[in-house]
Amino acid sequence: MKTRTVLGVLALLLINVAVQAQTLDAAQRKLARDVFQQLIETNTTHSSGSTTTAAERMRARMLEAGFAPGDMEIVGPSAKRMNLVVRYRSDVHDAKPVLVIGHLDVVEAKREDWTVDPFKFLERDGYFYGRGTQDMKDSDASFVTTFLILKKQGWKPKRDIILALTADEESGGENGVDWLLSHRRELVDAAFAINPDAGGLVTENTRPVEMDLEATEKLYADFQVSATNAGGHSSRPVPDNAIYAVADALVRLERTPFPTELNAVTRAYLEARAKLETPARRRLIDQVLARPMSQMAAAELSRDAGYNATLRTTCVATMIQGGHAVNALPGAAAANVNCRIMPGHSPEEVRQRLVTIFHDQRLKVEFKDNDGSLQATAPERVAIAPPPLREDVMKPLKAITQAMWPGTPVVPEMETGASDSIYTMAAGIPSYGFSGMGIDEGDERAHGRDERIRVEAYYTGVAFTVQLVKALGEE
Repeated sequence: MKTRTVLGVLALLLINVAVQAQTLDAAQRKLARDVFQQLIETNTTHSSGSTTTAAERMRARMLEAGFAPGDMEIVGPSAKRMNLVVRYRSDVHDAKPVLVIGHLDVVEAKREDWTVDPFKFLERDGYFYGRGTQDMKDSDASFVTTFLILKKQGWKPKRDIILALTADEESGGENGVDWLLSHRRELVDAAFAINPDAGGLVTENTRPVEMDLEATEKLYADFQVSATNAGGHSSRPVPDNAIYAVADALVRLERTPFPTELNAVTRAYLEARAKLETPARRRLIDQVLARPMSQMAAAELSRDAGYNATLRTTCVATMIQGGHAVNALPGAAAANVNCRIMPGHSPEEVRQRLVTIFHDQRLKVEFKDNDGSLQATAPERVAIAPPPLREDVMKPLKAITQAMWPGTPVVPEMETGASDSIYTMAAGIPSYGFSGMGIDEGDERAHGRDERIRVEAYYTGVAFTVQLVKALGEE
């Protein structure tokens, strides 16, 4: 027992020394910038872009760096939705690989909504701007750059490291991780997966606050609530109005939050967050953690959007349409309700609850599948239980975090959005979400206007990734 403890301490010290010695030199910074710029300026939106183009460009860089053609595959279901899988091969074959997943696609961005061109990489006032700078081409570029740096250095891992850059995480029906697991499992089968699309370094005005480790996540589900009637001439209004029916339902939804609940991960998250909060906020968290939970404290804490999403299933109206003419009563109206479902609950359970909340027999509440089709009932699947916190993940994560940002805690969290980890977890591959890309609280611009990341936060994130891959490859 004592021998193991000493060896464990020595291992941590060795990792710390390596991290402290690691900074990007001028050539590595240029490489990191060039890769990032190339990805940002490659349009990978679902409507007009192509993940295949981005995959081909990254494969060309890997070939130039010396990766064997046989260690790379571009595969997928359709011409514009291909995925790149790169295997950093080890000479040792007694350990299962590590898988890193990162989606290449980005959400739509309209030029008129931005103050800059979303598909033109721009450095201004200490930031890199462009669609994908936070979600998640920063991390894609970081891992590509890391593979290129380590290959040039002649580094050899003790187990294979697999990088899968994939399609259709944001939208569309050809999700790359799902497709790879269903059709080419041998390319991505691994002991565990790292997903930098979740968790990660949280900062306040560049000051590190915590390293969030995604240990579980909510389920994503869309529902359509709709009403139809005979319509008619607008000069003779009637009580049965489809727009009013849908609008009333949405008002009911706004005023009826789902019940609060905690699981092992969210409880651990709140316990860790309490130590970082103001005294007043800390008292609220303590009351929420109490058994039984104080519902008054939970309601007050839920005024913060982040804590609200941590404490309950959330459902919110995101799109609405209705009517066909300015002088006609609407014959139909519909709204999309987007839900993020707590672990342990199914989409069908949530659909039934929405029916109860709306309490209107004129309405239909249907599940919207990935392809946009509507189903009378929703899937019964529930979120996968959180995986154990593996030592070969936690040890390097904690050591690198402490070496780069001393005193910064690693905080297990539940991802309140959704990521491709739902597919790897469902396939039996334990999955963990984190990255070294520091995003300031209050400056989260993923999916929004003028998406950006601090220039130095990006380069520091790349240095973190280099150390992480080396540590994972040595375990």
